[in-house]
Amino acid sequence: MKRMERLTFLKSAAAVSAFTILKPVTAFGTRANSAIRVGIIGCGGRGTAVLSSMSQNTDIAIIAMADLFDDKLQNAHPIFNKLNTTKGLPEVPKTNIHQGSKAYLPLLNNKDVDAVLISSPCYSHPGYIDAALAAGKHVYSEKPVAVDVAGCEQVVRLGEMVKGKLSLAIGFQIRFASAYVEMVRRIHQGDLGEMINAQLYYFSGGVPHKPYQNVSYDEARIRNQYHFHALSGGILLDQGIHILDVCNWALQAHPVKATGSGGKRAGVDFGDAWTNYQVLYEYPDQVNVSFHGTQFGTQSGGVCARFIGTKGIAEAHYSGGVFIQGEKPWDSGIARCKDAELTAEQRAAGIFLSSLHDADTNKDFAFIKSIETGNFINEARSGAESTLSAILGRTAAAAGEEITWDEMILSNARLDPMLNLSQFDKK
Repeated sequence: MKRMERLTFLKSAAAVSAFTILKPVTAFGTRANSAIRVGIIGCGGRGTAVLSSMSQNTDIAIIAMADLFDDKLQNAHPIFNKLNTTKGLPEVPKTNIHQGSKAYLPLLNNKDVDAVLISSPCYSHPGYIDAALAAGKHVYSEKPVAVDVAGCEQVVRLGEMVKGKLSLAIGFQIRFASAYVEMVRRIHQGDLGEMINAQLYYFSGGVPHKPYQNVSYDEARIRNQYHFHALSGGILLDQGIHILDVCNWALQAHPVKATGSGGKRAGVDFGDAWTNYQVLYEYPDQVNVSFHGTQFGTQSGGVCARFIGTKGIAEAHYSGGVFIQGEKPWDSGIARCKDAELTAEQRAAGIFLSSLHDADTNKDFAFIKSIETGNFINEARSGAESTLSAILGRTAAAAGEEITWDEMILSNARLDPMLNLSQFDKK
């Protein structure tokens, strides 16, 4: 069987030299004010949504597509064409639509592609990031950066190699939500006093099992990636990671150890991903952080990060407000009741129900602007550390014992997806 532990783009595309970084004007091949030309690897629902947002919010042209499955390409192609034509740009050429296990190769070898959105199943992220950077492309990769320790360490190394040469963004949009940005700024300036602990939760509905008849076991697993640790990382890396990223950002650190528990109750029989986790993390200076996450059923129970200090408490909800109570109170203006209906006056005043209302727009703009200006961003380390924080919790819960950060890193653990991807190539 083929194992996709690491893609070897350079061996397959001799025209691209290892980490040959072009000057911006050469890489773009266009005038300074021309649209940035973007290709996408992974054309499922998440990738289509991210690229649609990027197209609507920035000056990009979608020019190339790659996916393992033809139906994903066929579904996304008319959407991308409409996004382009709405802006007076040409449709995605059919010659730039690539399917199969090596579909990423012609896309990355396309000299007209300036930047790549990687939204393929999570197990493939390190390999695609590696290949795209090696091809001299700017990269926006969905989170998590990997499903295992070895993959995270690989991305950190790649980030160091291209620092100041290419932009490498990781899909943690919350760091660009205005309400969260201001709350974290106030935490960093000491408005909460000495930090004591934090409470995090992410309660979501379940991911349904997609029944696929008359397909291989590999295809059934890939199309149901969120039910497998080796493919998606599990619910801590799929969803809980967002609120762990906020915690790392606010505390300006990663956890030093963790203990945890959880299980598969209320889950589907297909796969090994757990439905619930309860993890206690310890951060530097003995700041204790509790995380509680679930992913099952039909109801969402909300998402929140609460930071408790000697002078106040900060709370950030996806829906339910972002605010600080204590000696230096502050309110973002986001409606605190998630089930509220805004009046016309509230809407006119710029009040929102979701604290993430501008996160995607701001993230999209920051990535494309960094390419246009040459002020490249590099989120490899922060993205990897947030991914590793989730992996630490998953590992501790599975082991049923305390695991330290250093023990986890030294393990260099790998999760092998055990996939034969060549079966999806057209004969």
